[in-house]
Amino acid sequence: MKRAKASARSRLPLRLRRSPVRWERQRPTWRDARPALIAEALKRAQARPTGNWYVVGGSRELRPDRPLARAVAGREVVLWRDPGGRLVAGPGGCPHLGAPLRDSPVSCGTLVCHWHGLALDGTPFAGWEPWPAHDDGVLLWVRLDDAGAETPTGHPPVPPRPAAGAAVTAVYTGTGVCEPEDVVANRLDPWHGAWFHPYSFVDLTVVRSPSPAGGARRDGGDGADGVHGADGADGVHDEDDSFTVDVAFKVAGRLVVPVRAVFTAPGPRTVVMRITDGEGVGSVVETHATPLGPDALGRPRTSVVEAVLAVSERPGFTAARRAAPLLRPLMRAAAGRLWRDDLAYAERRWTLRSQGRFPG
Repeated sequence: MKRAKASARSRLPLRLRRSPVRWERQRPTWRDARPALIAEALKRAQARPTGNWYVVGGSRELRPDRPLARAVAGREVVLWRDPGGRLVAGPGGCPHLGAPLRDSPVSCGTLVCHWHGLALDGTPFAGWEPWPAHDDGVLLWVRLDDAGAETPTGHPPVPPRPAAGAAVTAVYTGTGVCEPEDVVANRLDPWHGAWFHPYSFVDLTVVRSPSPAGGARRDGGDGADGVHGADGADGVHDEDDSFTVDVAFKVAGRLVVPVRAVFTAPGPRTVVMRITDGEGVGSVVETHATPLGPDALGRPRTSVVEAVLAVSERPGFTAARRAAPLLRPLMRAAAGRLWRDDLAYAERRWTLRSQGRFPG
């Protein structure tokens, strides 16, 4: 009987919380979420190179009949696929009289300006010069050397992730009045999860975090209900500059899915969460913060582009991949609910910083 119960538990990702704790009675985390620790982790992330690459949006957003247009670091960027299917990016203004190319159609891989018919096939023409671009199968990137002012690289720093064909993928995009560092700082504060997002996370414990000077330190707690992971299983845990979190994703009532996740910041505009134990081992959430440029009031705007790549070793996951078109809107909605709050966090942080009132 015990073996049968253990086997049933291994087949089911859900767990029943034994002793739910009311929101206001959970352990306070403000002493652990030290401003100096978060600030130093952010500082180290900002020192890492990007090769001048910026995430523009999701690969699925690019349609064959029209370009994808975005503002990136104060520049108009337009992307489409040339006659050979290669991703092309470049200035979003027509070199003739400055027409917005975002409103122009794509015909057989050629972008045709709707003002006077100037046609661009992705090669230099009439003063229009392409910028390096890359499609990694999930996200679209553009390299802006004058904006990044770093040593350029041939390819963007795509974090290790599951193969897109083996995962259910979804990309959420949102915009906030803040700077990229405010978005990254939000993600480098895992302690806020169960307090700020009680509708999604419970039983959250940060079991490992960097010290303010770099290097790992152990935090208290025994972890989420039913999760026990060993550091070093996949090399991610051994990074000194990472946060390891035991948390349970809330499903309904007392039903939860407990996991262990590791957060890293491989660059100044990117934070990666990777599930290393529990349901969905190997799944990745990539959060990219792309500066857009100032709004009409001169305030900075930042785009959050978050890619979720969900994988599972369960036999039924094949059916989930087939149902991906139905699951993607639900995944984007879940991300959007979290970012409704997290962008408010980032915007508040920027407001305090801009007024010289930010603690620490």
